[in-house]
Amino acid sequence: MIRKQSVFFLLIGLVLFFVACGQRGNDRKEEVVQENLEAKKNLQGIWLDDDGDDVAFRIKGDSVFFPDSTSMPAYFRVEKDSFVVVGGNTVKYHIVKQTPHLFVFVNQNGERVKLVKTDDESYLDLFAPKTFLAVNQNRIVKRDTVLYHGAEKYHCYVQVNPTTYKVVKSTFNDDGVEVGNVYYDNIVNLGVFNGARRLFSSDFRKQDFQKNIPSDILRQLVLSDITFNQANEEGMHFYAVLVIPETSISYIVELVVTYDGKIIKRIKK
Repeated sequence: MIRKQSVFFLLIGLVLFFVACGQRGNDRKEEVVQENLEAKKNLQGIWLDDDGDDVAFRIKGDSVFFPDSTSMPAYFRVEKDSFVVVGGNTVKYHIVKQTPHLFVFVNQNGERVKLVKTDDESYLDLFAPKTFLAVNQNRIVKRDTVLYHGAEKYHCYVQVNPTTYKVVKSTFNDDGVEVGNVYYDNIVNLGVFNGARRLFSSDFRKQDFQKNIPSDILRQLVLSDITFNQANEEGMHFYAVLVIPETSISYIVELVVTYDGKIIKRIKK
């Protein structure tokens, strides 16, 4: 009898457990934010600043397009009273008012932005397909240096190779909306020879400096060049130059190729 009661209470406990789990699952489903498709439909088109003819952006389908030569389209959605733009970062802008021809929201600076929709198709030219801008090096650069240390002669080769690897730099347009500007990164080959003997040779990518530069900064940097600095008892010193495009922000990592072919990397002080 006691055994039957134990089984009975065990079954009751299992039923209550699964009911509770199902309820929690339903609660989680209810927490999912539904997209406002009607608001998204009303946003389709080209939007201008209310106080002039400056174009803010164009919305087509699920994408926001910006009238800038280096800006990537960004995915967007409307959640409740938020205009959510997903680019380099995900940013939510509070919607103050929206009608089919009026859009008012608060940008990241806390400023109220008022936009009006235009039917003037001449503005479409601003959104024609663009070629992304290659920063610092848009062609192959070759450089060689002959140097001596003691009685030994060394020949150093540097070659900068443009790539199609994109570097996204986040900026804000005149309306305070975050946009991602796209640039191309480089791969730089460094080779050092002692006569016919190859002492050192390697392709450098910006990821090779992740131990020297914070990751949140590194992702915005372009590996611009590697230049020769000097030769001393420690080895041959080179500077790897990494910059954030169109800014004064840069990092210089010192590369030392030792005379036994090893490499030392450190931030230039």
